[in-house]
Amino acid sequence: MAAGFHEDGMASKKSSKKKSLNVWLERARWLRGRAENVLVGLLAAMFLSFMVQIISRYVFNYPLGWTDEVSVLCWLWVVLWGAAFVLRERDEVRFDIFYSALSETARAKLAVITGIAAIALFTIALPAVFSYVTFLRVEKSAYLGIRLDYLYSIYLIFNVAVIVRYGALVYRGLQGRAPEIQIGAGSAL
Repeated sequence: MAAGFHEDGMASKKSSKKKSLNVWLERARWLRGRAENVLVGLLAAMFLSFMVQIISRYVFNYPLGWTDEVSVLCWLWVVLWGAAFVLRERDEVRFDIFYSALSETARAKLAVITGIAAIALFTIALPAVFSYVTFLRVEKSAYLGIRLDYLYSIYLIFNVAVIVRYGALVYRGLQGRAPEIQIGAGSAL
């Protein structure tokens, strides 16, 4: 009877761990959806700003400087926010002629090597990035008057996100699992 109790207890622990993992995965999916919503908002702001600039310049012959600034800053945030929180490993553009010819084990080992290199480089750069972004607090944008440390803080966020992302890739690689990519998808070029 004690053995049966032990087995039931083990089954309940495994079930509890699985439920906990499912809860975390659901939260991660929800957060990813919100990150995509931020991208949609940034793209909409960039598009509207661009359209206002076209109309004001070519219809009313009155160019507006702030629209250009909004477009550039939205583009910067779209690229770095998307790369940090939305872009999946399989969605990244890569030159994979040699990589796709390797076995999964070799790709996993290569992911560990390149992941450690990326983590090292971004970690080494992190203090300088932080220093530069905090230095920018003395400057403001030309038209909107927003402090530049706020505007360029996305690079600091991106830097940390890349370190975390490649940490996860190294962990997966150490387990023998290669990153999820579309082997042989190729391009039209």
